[in-house]
Amino acid sequence: MKIQESAENYLEAILMITNEKGSCRSIDVAQFLEFSKPSVSRAMGLLRENGYVIMDENGLLSLTEAGKEIADRILERHELLTKWLIRLGVSEETAQADACRIEHVISVETFEKIKAHIK
Repeated sequence: MKIQESAENYLEAILMITNEKGSCRSIDVAQFLEFSKPSVSRAMGLLRENGYVIMDENGLLSLTEAGKEIADRILERHELLTKWLIRLGVSEETAQADACRIEHVISVETFEKIKAHIK
């Protein structure tokens, strides 16, 4: 299922924050992405409605199986593309920014070919 780039960014952020801190709240996502709390709150509502995120009674966010699948895919793309661009001589800052844009538009076929080529 194809979801919007913004939803992919939110799911990736939740995964990264959870991996780093062990848990994630909406405020963590807002700070991580540098978005307003109301914007993140609205996005979390939509992600919950669509079955990608669960929020418990303490406000902790967790990814559903579908949400984690998307977040894992996007994070893998981001990490591999960033490392690849750096190895090509791109500065880390530029590589991070470019990988963030590329990760959402690259086809599965192309990504798999790049991944195979790198390894």
